[in-house]
Amino acid sequence: MAPDAKGSAGAVQTACRNIELMLGSSGAYRKVEDGLYCIKQGSTLVMISVHPWGKRAVVRLAAQLVKGVSMEVPLALHLLETNALLRFGAFAYVPAGEVIIFAHTLLDRDLGDREEFLGTIRDFALVADDYDDRIAAQYGGQTMQDLLEESGLHRLTGDDRPVKDLS
Repeated sequence: MAPDAKGSAGAVQTACRNIELMLGSSGAYRKVEDGLYCIKQGSTLVMISVHPWGKRAVVRLAAQLVKGVSMEVPLALHLLETNALLRFGAFAYVPAGEVIIFAHTLLDRDLGDREEFLGTIRDFALVADDYDDRIAAQYGGQTMQDLLEESGLHRLTGDDRPVKDLS
């Protein structure tokens, strides 16, 4: 293993261990696999992933806010204007699936202070939870909660048809 790869592997392991220690007591936290964690906040899921970066590691926070929304000028302007006002994190658009995400990246050295890290996660999750509903209400698409509920209903009923309201 090259020296940089060995250094980044150690940094990734250390970052994962720190994240697990800091989030371990939270009932909203789940470890999906090594280097990938999930936190539920309201109608959104925040994914926390750890990646090598040179001799260090980066911690990526990402929340899928809305799926199936068409990117048009009013929505793009709204997201860009909101990005300029946020303390951290930014909205992005993924054309495959017509998905709006909210994302933020931390360096592994940002994991040293438990309260600061948990505050960052909490604030990030609250922004994601607030904006998923706002965006879906104004521009269409489905929130993560909508998708999870639909998926759960499909599993329960064995019915692959889209779920519609009674009205």
